[in-house]
Amino acid sequence: MERSKKIAVITGASSGMGREFARRIDEKYKGKLDEIWLIARRRERLEELASELGTHARAIPIDLSGSMGTDEYAALLEAEKPDVRVLVNAAGFGLFGRFEDIELDRQLAMVDLNAKALVAMTYHTLPYMCAGAEIFELGSLSAFQPVPLINVYAATKAFVLSFTRALNVELRKSGRGIRAMA
Repeated sequence: MERSKKIAVITGASSGMGREFARRIDEKYKGKLDEIWLIARRRERLEELASELGTHARAIPIDLSGSMGTDEYAALLEAEKPDVRVLVNAAGFGLFGRFEDIELDRQLAMVDLNAKALVAMTYHTLPYMCAGAEIFELGSLSAFQPVPLINVYAATKAFVLSFTRALNVELRKSGRGIRAMA
């Protein structure tokens, strides 16, 4: 039987925490991964990051803000059937301002990316993970209390925290040997 390619998947890899996770995972797993999948909207930034890493990295420009992006990712997993050792859900954004002053479409887009896409990415990835795999769901200190002027962002991060804690318990009780951390 052919050995599955061992990979790490990092969303939001074009900047910020996602980009930094890519660098750290490259260092930590040097020689233990066959490939790092870098996912974000901006191909140029992903390709630039891929060229900096020691592990072979693949730039995968996908917009995760709608179900088409997560469906595209699920199809890629199905086609390649990799052994996902690490999943980092770092894609997300926040908006600062009074709730009633921020356009509803922008706030709902934040919920879609920060919460819905994170759940979908985790759901699609879990069947390709085995013992020893790790899931990092990016939260925020704002997850621990209501925060005026970033209330929808804080609410999405509270969701991420609660979801991840519960998922970690489920995974531990299942005996699968996968750890989820917020």
